[in-house]
Amino acid sequence: MQILNNYPLKKYHTFGTDVYAGYFAEVNSVAAFRELQKTDVYRNNSLLFLGGGSNLLFTKNFDGLVIKNNLKGIEVVKQDDDFIYIKAAAGENWHQFVLWCVNHNYGGVENLSLIPGCVGASPMQNIGAYGAEIKDVCYEVNAIDIQSGEERTFENSECKFGYRESVFKHVYKNRYLITSVVFKLNKKPVFNTSYGAIEQELKAMGVVEPSVKAISDAVINIRSSKLPDPAKIGNAGSFFKNPEVSKQKYEALKEQFPAMVAYALDNGNYKLAAGWLIEQCGFKGKRFGDAGVHVNQALVLVNYGAASGAEIYDLSQQVLDAVHDKFGVLLEREVNIY
Repeated sequence: MQILNNYPLKKYHTFGTDVYAGYFAEVNSVAAFRELQKTDVYRNNSLLFLGGGSNLLFTKNFDGLVIKNNLKGIEVVKQDDDFIYIKAAAGENWHQFVLWCVNHNYGGVENLSLIPGCVGASPMQNIGAYGAEIKDVCYEVNAIDIQSGEERTFENSECKFGYRESVFKHVYKNRYLITSVVFKLNKKPVFNTSYGAIEQELKAMGVVEPSVKAISDAVINIRSSKLPDPAKIGNAGSFFKNPEVSKQKYEALKEQFPAMVAYALDNGNYKLAAGWLIEQCGFKGKRFGDAGVHVNQALVLVNYGAASGAEIYDLSQQVLDAVHDKFGVLLEREVNIY
């Protein structure tokens, strides 16, 4: 097991800021992780487990051990007439896993195409897009206690999935290394095309009969047109969550701002479009040095090249303050801050 000192992290996170880890190690197998657990560096330092690095912002160097999760592998574990259960290792690229499922015509994750990151992060964030979420397809999550080394399997209900939430973000934050996720996918896909611009994009593509691949292609087209490629402009996708407000608050805002974008929820509350709120505050397309708000999607903060994490964080605070001052709504950052 090779442990590196004062290691640059720029290429390991999608904001691409110049930060360093006190120690750095890559884990390619469970056995390698168990070997790492025995070292003094592991036992005596704060730990950060890194997948695709697509949902975090470093505001400073990480004075501890960064562990890159490189666990790989995709396999079918069981199936019946209607469903197939696929285990994907945590280090697998999420979009490549989606394409693997699409190519086999397994339904359930096609609406989640082109989301950056790795499989292991998908249940942590309960990633979602275009009417689909991980909670809809996650069968179980396999993990190792980072202190005791005990292996544990979390069933879907034990993950306590919520909007961009799970038990791994709070109750068990920094306690488990996710090693793999088992997904329950449909052999007879049920298509979800009602959210966002999917139906419009399918029509533009000339698709008459929806398919897993057509929906995946439509989502890829839509996301590519709206969101910046992290390989070209540093970003972590949506930086803020869409806020949830009471019906009373929604109606008051709607009266004052008739064009406000919102979605009714089953619990009687309303989810507001954070991107719209931010845009109304004048931030869309604005640049502050090399930190900025993307020109096509106000939810996305970007690094145009030489911005520091602290500068991006400061910009996010400006956005939070402006939205609260104008609408009386508190936005929440979706990315993890270090």
